[in-house]
Amino acid sequence: MASSFLSFSLLFISLYTADGFMEVRVVRCEFNSSDLKDIEYIDSYYYNKLEFTRFSSSVGKYVGFTEYGVKNAAFWNSDPSQLAVMKAQKGTYCHPNIGNWYAGILDKSAEPSVVLSSVTPPGGKHPSMLVCSVFDFYPKLIRVRWLRDGQEVTSDVTSTDELADSDWYYQIHSHLEYTPRSGEKISCVVEHASLKEPLVTDWDPSMPDSERNKFAIGASGLILGLTLSLAGFIYYKRKARGRILVPSN
Repeated sequence: MASSFLSFSLLFISLYTADGFMEVRVVRCEFNSSDLKDIEYIDSYYYNKLEFTRFSSSVGKYVGFTEYGVKNAAFWNSDPSQLAVMKAQKGTYCHPNIGNWYAGILDKSAEPSVVLSSVTPPGGKHPSMLVCSVFDFYPKLIRVRWLRDGQEVTSDVTSTDELADSDWYYQIHSHLEYTPRSGEKISCVVEHASLKEPLVTDWDPSMPDSERNKFAIGASGLILGLTLSLAGFIYYKRKARGRILVPSN
């Protein structure tokens, strides 16, 4: 799986409240791995949201974007010791922090859970639709595909994007429209960084969801009825033991 593009920033903010002007310095590291070659160190200066000077490790010098920024860049670029310090920041500032991020956060993962269900299709050429809902996975990158009798299905399949939950986890939903065939086997296959092998969930068409729900409700009612009956019988026996039989005349 391709690694995603990441960045983190450290901000130094100065606010001149008298006239309401704001100057901001943003130092950030952009990376797609912890290798130095995949890291870019960027130090930007902003005035009222307008960037006027930037140092980038990929360029190796300061660049100005306004008249004032060009003068700043020329002044700093004329100082070899200043440039040497800035060029070293990729290794001294970015690399250790990125290593901590990978060790503490980015290398962590959470295995997905899968729910396979049948729904009524909104229309189209097929009478049936399956939904493969994948929940609570991290990191974001994931692959969901369908197998029908061992062959991957590429048509009549639609999927949502990875949807962010409010707890750092993600969910995704894949839909398969199809016309049922007797004896066929349909499976949802999930591939994710947290899994050592693909997670395969088979669809059981023997009982529709509505019937499955009715069966579950009926079974729950039967168990509750038996429990209440048993409790009543125990209560009756205990009461009977406490009675004193008085012979009639």
